[in-house]
Amino acid sequence: MEKSLTIGKVASRAGVGVETVRFYERQGLLLEPDRRASGYRQYGEDVVARLRFIRRAKELGFTLKEVAELLALRHDPAATRSDVREKVRAKVEDIEAKVRDLRRIRGVLLGLAETCHGHGPADDCPILRAIDPPAEGREAKMGEAAPEVGAVVVTGKSGVRTARRRT
Repeated sequence: MEKSLTIGKVASRAGVGVETVRFYERQGLLLEPDRRASGYRQYGEDVVARLRFIRRAKELGFTLKEVAELLALRHDPAATRSDVREKVRAKVEDIEAKVRDLRRIRGVLLGLAETCHGHGPADDCPILRAIDPPAEGREAKMGEAAPEVGAVVVTGKSGVRTARRRT
């Protein structure tokens, strides 16, 4: 017979919090366990392994939706290794896109830092002016000039407007 564990023991062994276990149950990543006569949930060791899998997949950048897909593949007899590899390759593409975005943002921020000499009142800071939204009734366009600081406005996927020096 499989050993029955409390939610606290399961969480501790898996390296997550009790609320995380409950959250994963609500998200459908874990089945809600049977309850003892006392009303306490009773978990098996398999739940610890599943929680560790979820935690590790999240550490690797997978979203909960993607973790659910990986778990489904794991338990689908028709799924192949190729299916799993495809999910991983898609995640790598996502990460590479994020790295490109972060490098671009880093460059923009470094360029913004160069526009400000660091002295004077903040309300006249060229960095704040560059970040300031466009005039009401007008949308900023990708690559739109921001002449007051000699920068180019760039709107990323997140909708955040940043500026970089013209080169």
